[in-house]
Amino acid sequence: QVQLVESGGGLVQPGGSLRLSCAASGRIFIINSMGWYRQAPGKQRELVATISSRGTTNYADTAKGRFTISTDNAKNTVYLQMNSLKPEDTAVYYCHFVMSNDWYGSRFYDYWGQGTQVTVSS
Repeated sequence: QVQLVESGGGLVQPGGSLRLSCAASGRIFIINSMGWYRQAPGKQRELVATISSRGTTNYADTAKGRFTISTDNAKNTVYLQMNSLKPEDTAVYYCHFVMSNDWYGSRFYDYWGQGTQVTVSS
């Protein structure tokens, strides 16, 4: 079994910063990619940023220039540094891993964190 545990959410003023963390534990084999998504009230879940096992990053236009995704592969952890936060960044943020269930990489599965609330408000 695999668990993803997120931390780092909270309340921040506009223009402030937060750093989200998501650590995977359990039976971990091959990690293909890691990422962050968010869901605001009344809206669909949307991609924020992803990073592949080779370090290739992809950002939503709303995140470019303000957010940075990074990893600590030794700790199976992904981070999201969020700067210059805006009220429209308010949402529940979910981490997402794509991982195999064996060392052969025969099949990959999606794993989601429980979500962490980020509120940007004065």
